[in-house]
Amino acid sequence: MLREITVSYRVEQDENGAWSAEAALDPQSFANGEGATREDAIEDLKQALAVLIETNGVPEQLTVTVEVEG
Repeated sequence: MLREITVSYRVEQDENGAWSAEAALDPQSFANGEGATREDAIEDLKQALAVLIETNGVPEQLTVTVEVEG
């Protein structure tokens, strides 16, 4: 069965130009990705998240609808 989940993440570039990405599935489950480009780091993070989910399972999710000023 395929299931899509949404995970917030952060991407940063260091002083040497390398990119890193990080995300948390829950307070104890973190994944990291690295790459020469922003896109590479995000792809690496996606692979790390897939392994983490295989190991720990899909975290509980909550969807909240909010009104924002546009």
